[in-house]
Amino acid sequence: MDLKGHDIHTQAVHAGERGPHPDFTPVSTPIYHSVGYMYDSMDDLDAIFAGTRPGFVYSRHGTPTNEALEGAMATLEGGEAALCFASGMAAIHATLLAAGVRPSQGVVAAQDLYGATYGLLDRLFRGLGVRVRFVDFTDVAAVERVVEEVKPRVLLCEIISNPLMKVADVPHLAEVAHASDADLLVDNTFATPYLYRPLSHGADYVLHSTTKYLGGHGDVMGGAVVTSAANRDRLFEVIKMVGGNLGPTEAWLTLRGIKTLPLRMAQHCRNAAVVAEWLDRHPRVVQVNYPGLPSHGQHGVAAELFREGCFGGMISFQIADGDRRTAYGFMEALNLILPATTLGDVYSLTLHPASSSHRTLTEEQRAQVGISEALIRLSVGIEAASDIIADLEQALAQA
Repeated sequence: MDLKGHDIHTQAVHAGERGPHPDFTPVSTPIYHSVGYMYDSMDDLDAIFAGTRPGFVYSRHGTPTNEALEGAMATLEGGEAALCFASGMAAIHATLLAAGVRPSQGVVAAQDLYGATYGLLDRLFRGLGVRVRFVDFTDVAAVERVVEEVKPRVLLCEIISNPLMKVADVPHLAEVAHASDADLLVDNTFATPYLYRPLSHGADYVLHSTTKYLGGHGDVMGGAVVTSAANRDRLFEVIKMVGGNLGPTEAWLTLRGIKTLPLRMAQHCRNAAVVAEWLDRHPRVVQVNYPGLPSHGQHGVAAELFREGCFGGMISFQIADGDRRTAYGFMEALNLILPATTLGDVYSLTLHPASSSHRTLTEEQRAQVGISEALIRLSVGIEAASDIIADLEQALAQA
């Protein structure tokens, strides 16, 4: 646009914008901050709205930066398509809706889910008339019985549960779900596609809090769903109506984080294995929950499903003869390990589930799940394992 002769008010608004189409391709995906997009022809815009040609019209419907991240997520998980959201919880909520969960229908979910996911089902969806049942997903026979009774629309689990690190036998659970014409939704946040790809073993939707290992640096929040192209279309209809879409800056940061995911996850897994074995021998520690330990209830399942020698970077454990004050004292005595309500960062992080991630559960519900007042969740970072252990040792001595 030639702005010569226009008033400075007009020049200030339009100068520098909408230059000629470039004949180059940037090496790194740019951040597209535009809310709207223009086309030379209104017919083109109409076709995009109609879904008969690709393109962008409005950032709630997607941006080129988000599309790049979604392409990466689909590739990593071995899925046909992906859609990204502003948080992991937004992704789970939208997926339940896209999968057809409605009043009077059923959801069968793992009993030891992340507290916010548990609350979403127990309070919001149950309050809307959805029949929700929680069951121990490590007992596939029990799951089969509940599914036969409830006839659910979906089954929902975490591949490694938060915070007890139980491992879901996805291939068998997929058989149970599909025999009842239900979809299997798997939260793969703790494992990431570096360890496991649930879609390859029968899952219908794979969910992520990209805030965690995929972003990896504790500086960006987001969520993602990877599924079939048809299911992605259903998700897209939900996000267009209710929002919850990821911003382009967050998409770019997550895409950047993904580039080092394999390197970071390898170190997380190596460190966690060493730390878990050390904790398992410590006299002040009982009940170490880590899939890589032979004593873990699903160690065999984890060894069969996951990348060889890799069992994730998450551990939980109880302090012997401890209570909430003991747990607090331990966490306050840590120097290197940071008390923060997140996980999957390059930093080692610790959390008290009973007072944070699972605070919304009643005391009775936490006891039923197996979350005690002395339970500590540890996200093992990529620092030197010896330094992590030294910090744990001095803090346990003071607990």
